Amino acid sequence: MPDLRTQLSKGLFWDVDFEKIDWEKNAPYVVERILSKGTWEDFKIILDYYGKSRIKEIIVKLRYLDKRTLQFCSVYFNIPLNEFRCYNIRQSNRLHWDF
Repeated sequence: MPDLRTQLSKGLFWDVDFEKIDWEKNAPYVVERILSKGTWEDFKIILDYYGKSRIKEIIVKLRYLDKRTLQFCSVYFNIPLNEFRCYNIRQSNRLHWDF
């Protein structure tokens, strides 16, 4: 397995101690952060590290993904929007204005 500490953009994890991230235990946090704020290279690295099936399992359970990231994940992983937890939460919490 590759060492993610040497490959990923450290700036993505500015709010935590980068050296102490447990890549297995904190996989949902890492995947969400890379998908939302990472580069294409970062995405390819976690895809190689976790594998497509594990990332699919993680992303459908996430509580939040921005609209653009959600659409990307839906298309890239071939998952209908209504299978995403974050999509269903967003649909049940209507806002007055959609920014």
